[in-house]
Amino acid sequence: MQAKNLFLISGVILLLAACASKTTVESDLGISGAPDWVNEGTQYLNDKDGRLFHGVGQAPAMGDESLQISTADNRARAEVARILTSYLDVVSNDYTSASGSGDKAINQQAVSQQISNLSKINLSGAKIIGHWKDDKTGTIYSIAELDLSRVKDITAQVKDMNADLKRYIIDNSNNIFDKMAQEKK
Repeated sequence: MQAKNLFLISGVILLLAACASKTTVESDLGISGAPDWVNEGTQYLNDKDGRLFHGVGQAPAMGDESLQISTADNRARAEVARILTSYLDVVSNDYTSASGSGDKAINQQAVSQQISNLSKINLSGAKIIGHWKDDKTGTIYSIAELDLSRVKDITAQVKDMNADLKRYIIDNSNNIFDKMAQEKK
């Protein structure tokens, strides 16, 4: 009987120890042999090449490889659009807060419209910089990239944008990008 109780107590202790251990969640897909960008996915990247928006898309095997590549490319661009929109929403909110009231203030709707137009213009600058095919599944991955310096250049060229908003985006874009990239880590 004592052996049975000892076994039962040992089992409970092991079960409690297993429950108390910290769960580790991998931050990547863990596809063996895949490039880092496939496993890391969509992200803000600040490195020696600049401040970059990276979007990763994928398409399962579909019998027509050119259609599959095109689908993965479009999904990668959509990911860039998603994170660029999030970035520009932060810019818009920061600008609206900073502009306050008075002569320099423009209404939230005007800011939102100008930011939306800027987002659409910038997405044409997102380029596909790589592809990878998973030989096990036939899935094709694409990575699209948009450089923040291009976003600032395009912003500077936009003619129908409020001058204060334009200046704010150009002057503060690096700091906002760095803050968002840090938050994603």
